Amino acid sequence: MDGEHLLLGAHRGSGLWLPPGGHVEPAEHPTDTVRRECREELKTIADFQAEDPVFLTWTQTLGAPETRHVDVSLWYLLRGNVRSLPDFDTSEFSEMRWFRAESLPPGAEPNLSRLMAKLRK
Repeated sequence: MDGEHLLLGAHRGSGLWLPPGGHVEPAEHPTDTVRRECREELKTIADFQAEDPVFLTWTQTLGAPETRHVDVSLWYLLRGNVRSLPDFDTSEFSEMRWFRAESLPPGAEPNLSRLMAKLRK
């Protein structure tokens, strides 16, 4: 995040605009997952606003019935700079852009508006 701006990527697998992130590996602490995913997906170091998650969601994934599952997400806030884009992983994202929180793109992760409402309180 940078103020009211959110960094979102056009995720190839889901077809949604998602914040960068990933899955926790066995025996990996979620905060360490954030650090690892920042290195892997954005080729940058995680700059935490707080090292604890601020939001928890669960989402039924899309796709073939045999591969569908529930993703439980811990949402962490990281500092970013709206004037620059990270060198993102193009195998996972086709595009990476900054969006104002009040003008999220069609196809944005459905929980983003709930997260922003919570942060405004």
